[in-house]
Amino acid sequence: QEQLVESGGGLVQAGGSLRLSCAASGLPFSRYAMGWFRQAPGKEREFAAAINWSGGRTSYADSVKGRFTISRDNAKNTLSLQMNSLKPEDTAVYYCAASKTITWDLKMRTDDYGYWGQGTQVTVSS
Repeated sequence: QEQLVESGGGLVQAGGSLRLSCAASGLPFSRYAMGWFRQAPGKEREFAAAINWSGGRTSYADSVKGRFTISRDNAKNTLSLQMNSLKPEDTAVYYCAASKTITWDLKMRTDDYGYWGQGTQVTVSS
């Protein structure tokens, strides 16, 4: 059974850093595009970052570009999100996701993803 499990969330002061991790099991991880999405209270889930199967291509939402870095280790079936210079507006539940199908491409739309983790809370205090 496919499973994605996030970890690394927590409470941090503005300007601080956190590193999120996502452990994947039950699917051929290296063949899937992966992404990080986030959902703040009262808002829709939104795209944060994406990476293609090899890790050679990445994409970021404008709101996190230059501050967040997505990476993957296909040998360990893990996805990571390094978050620096955190702002209170980054407060949200962060979700790891795998594309609906095996693909070589980057995927940035929520509808392109078919496997989701349970989410990890990130809270940034001002």
